[in-house]
Amino acid sequence: MNYDKKPCYDILFTASFEDLPEELLKLDSKDRKVCIITDSHVESLYGTELLDRITPFCLKAVMYAFPAGEENKTLDTVRDIYRFLIEEKFNRKDLLIALGGGVTGDITGYAAATYLRGVDFIQIPTTLLAQCDSSIGGKTGVDFEGYKNMVGAFYMPKLVYMNVSVLGTLDDRQFYGGFAEVMKHGLIKDSNFYEWLLDKMYEIHERNPETMLEMVQKSCLIKKLVVEKDPTEKGDRALLNFGHTIGHAIEKAKNFNMTHGECVALGCVAAAYISWKHEWLSMEEYYEIRDMFVPFNLPITIEDIDPAEILALTKSDKKAENGSIKFVLLKKVGKAVIDRNVTDDDILNAVKEILYVEDENSAE
Repeated sequence: MNYDKKPCYDILFTASFEDLPEELLKLDSKDRKVCIITDSHVESLYGTELLDRITPFCLKAVMYAFPAGEENKTLDTVRDIYRFLIEEKFNRKDLLIALGGGVTGDITGYAAATYLRGVDFIQIPTTLLAQCDSSIGGKTGVDFEGYKNMVGAFYMPKLVYMNVSVLGTLDDRQFYGGFAEVMKHGLIKDSNFYEWLLDKMYEIHERNPETMLEMVQKSCLIKKLVVEKDPTEKGDRALLNFGHTIGHAIEKAKNFNMTHGECVALGCVAAAYISWKHEWLSMEEYYEIRDMFVPFNLPITIEDIDPAEILALTKSDKKAENGSIKFVLLKKVGKAVIDRNVTDDDILNAVKEILYVEDENSAE
């Protein structure tokens, strides 16, 4: 394996933590201090096991756990990590390990990118969302005053280590929230993968280990290929934002009380609706895409949102340029395109499409 800094870093797939020390040795960890950064929830599940396992292979191994939750994905948490690393005398040759979900990976990656102007880090994602999406591609960052991922950096990990056995500990909401990003990858780049997901519906519900491994590998490959072609999002990488413009707006409007995946699913439905109205998808294709989220326990409608507020929030999305939004639409299943001609009315109509309004006559 080659661990030079580059978009084409290695992704290791396994069913346990047993191979990790060997991989750390390849990163010359024997002469390094290593800090596992995790959250309070994952610490209790895997933190001690991982710390015990890597300690013999490092100069020194320590762990820092911050309170779990999206609300802690802030510069204050990064500041606390800096302080801990300074107190532990970490230098530029040392190593950080992000153990956890997307929040942990984003925080750790940003801390690694900025501590002493850059130290190495590896990703050990423990949620489906992190394994199939946020750990791949080198996007790091934190939320700022309620705006998602507004502060960050592109900074590639040395290694992403996927242990698919951890998916068995996720609750259903976390698991299916992550599945929204998996479905997205099929919709934008690979119609065969999309069909495979539908065919494997039963095995996915059962979290069959072989199916999980194949699903994560296929999903990661799609994102990895896109990212390697455009690591800093100057072009095609923006296709990965399918469902995210409206999804992020809903996430903020709901004060992050919905999971990221739930909001992405709603955003995908809205984007597919606009694709239909632009006469790229047929009506039948739109309704099939919409309805396929339902068997995977993902929402296709939402209550109590104001379409005008959602529209306004899309304008403050970090991907907006001079008030113009690079909106990702579908030409067909498996082929996404970037469209700068999506109007305010398009967005308002799409939000109204996913807005659930109870029929006043239904109670009569």
